[in-house]
Amino acid sequence: MKLLLIEDDLSFRETLAYALKRRGCEILQAGEGAEALAISPGGGDLDGILLDMRLGSEDGMSLIPELKRRFPLSRLIVLTGYGSIPGAMEAVRLGADDYLLKPVGVDRIVAAFSGGEKIAPLSFVEDLPSLARVEWEHIQRVLSDCGGNVSHAAEALGIDRRTLQRKLSKLPPLS
Repeated sequence: MKLLLIEDDLSFRETLAYALKRRGCEILQAGEGAEALAISPGGGDLDGILLDMRLGSEDGMSLIPELKRRFPLSRLIVLTGYGSIPGAMEAVRLGADDYLLKPVGVDRIVAAFSGGEKIAPLSFVEDLPSLARVEWEHIQRVLSDCGGNVSHAAEALGIDRRTLQRKLSKLPPLS
């Protein structure tokens, strides 16, 4: 299986690529949209595309229509750490074949590409992060968008700065 992996986090991308290679996949990698679109401008024989929803400041979902136009026979899977029902609906509306939440196992990614192994509709419940973890990740995203400024992040979140500092000091479990 030949896959295009579009992920801005270099260490995560390389780790995931290594794990997929161990499962027999050939991996092409890109860290941003322009790099991904330059890989094979005229189409190609890709079996699948794994696209991070958030590529730094770039919206990965904006790449879906062009990727589907260039690689119409490829399965396109959106991978995100900031999953939501509206986000999943938008990804599918744009042409994505599947929508997976981080953290996700490599076997689940391979199953999503192969389409052979069906995953029970409610099996994702075990993979869902806890509410506290989702809140913590949202806070981290807002803090990142505010350039690490706790006061600005607290204002953007509508909470007191001290409350934000307390929440930041606690890393909740994944589930």
